[in-house]
Amino acid sequence: MPSNRREFLSTSAKLAATCTLFGAISGIAAADNGPTSLNSTTTIKDDHYYLDDVLLETGFRYRDASVIGTKTALHTLEIKNGKIAALLANKQHIDKQLAAYSADGKLMLPAFRDMHIHLDKTFYGGPWQAPESREGKTILDMIALEQKLLPELQPYTQERAHALIKLIQSKGSTIARSHCNIEPVSGLKNLEALTQVLDQHQQDLTCEIVAFPQHGLLLSKAEPLMREAMQAGAHYVGGLDPTNVDGAMEKSLDTMFQIALDYNKGVDIHLHETSPAGRAAIDYMIDTVDKNRTLRGKVTISHAFALATLTPEQAQETAQRLAEQHITIATTVPIGTLHMPLKTLNENGVFVMSGTDSVVDHWSPFGLGDMLEKANLYAQLYTRPDELSLSRSLAIATGNKLPLDDKGKQVWPLVGDDASFVLIDASCSAEAVARISPRQASFHKGSLASGAIKKQIS
Repeated sequence: MPSNRREFLSTSAKLAATCTLFGAISGIAAADNGPTSLNSTTTIKDDHYYLDDVLLETGFRYRDASVIGTKTALHTLEIKNGKIAALLANKQHIDKQLAAYSADGKLMLPAFRDMHIHLDKTFYGGPWQAPESREGKTILDMIALEQKLLPELQPYTQERAHALIKLIQSKGSTIARSHCNIEPVSGLKNLEALTQVLDQHQQDLTCEIVAFPQHGLLLSKAEPLMREAMQAGAHYVGGLDPTNVDGAMEKSLDTMFQIALDYNKGVDIHLHETSPAGRAAIDYMIDTVDKNRTLRGKVTISHAFALATLTPEQAQETAQRLAEQHITIATTVPIGTLHMPLKTLNENGVFVMSGTDSVVDHWSPFGLGDMLEKANLYAQLYTRPDELSLSRSLAIATGNKLPLDDKGKQVWPLVGDDASFVLIDASCSAEAVARISPRQASFHKGSLASGAIKKQIS
């Protein structure tokens, strides 16, 4: 893609994100304060029920060999104990005694997954506060600033984490991975607070925790705290820029991986470095996983901006090596000058997932908590604006789970799947991605996590 087109798309995406932000704010206000109809409900207490009037994708429409549209039809889902027990013709109720609800013809898509967010430190839910100017500041300067800010944020950690969870659920995400500060200033306070918050969301959110040494694993001498975090239940060992922050790439990465091996945990590292050191770190991690096969499928490189500096040939080779070791890339789909080789990664079998990252905090004010927006950005920057490409772009928001495969065969939902999905005001997934369509409700394992739905009145 020519650089001038990338710049144009980046500018367009920023404008779209700004417009979406205003829409998100007004939408949240309406959801919180607006009246609901007499037969609508914001809770479902039934373990076994019917959901009627669900719009499902059933196939593609073709002109010659080209996909020009998506076929859909209304169905009824039988949901039992958090699973999809049956897919039925619309309003076919075998058991007349079961409660029945209506999706009101809204499109059903797989639950979204916000796989890189910081629930433990945010301005969201409090008064508006823009970040301080970062002009001329290094990441070490930002760390020093954060060390001053954290004690001010900690009294509000739980309150704001709840608010942030409510936001992402309103946008369709009921599966998440949250990085959580583990460093000498916070100790384990943020982890304890976040764990308590997540305990209260067991019915409506599945969230993994990454113990994140934000102030440098070696620089802040955080290894003992990181080990305590593993014992306290964190799911992943985090890391941060082993050269720019820790100043010792191999020692930093070896320490991170050794903690993971000692506690049988996964790894999810923030790697922002775009210098040759960034590529060297990626190569070193690939080699480390190759030597320690128990780490295969358990390592995520978040951001991985160094990949944007590779030639097409280098990107292809690196993608193949990442895929061979089952290393995942977590991206925020950046819209600046960095053009990530996400399409090359996908084409070579690398699992690429996305996340919000910051939501109105001291790093950035632009996070919307909306994975559908990330799919939209991916479609704008990396694909063509046709029905098939738009529908495929949804995968970055859903963990590669799509209603239709590339040939148009219906592959989701299936009987036995978790009843985790989002109801959207759109005619098909392509429209939802292109228009960042409004969400009506989010379900997590059969529970109504966000929004409202109509209860059938007999």
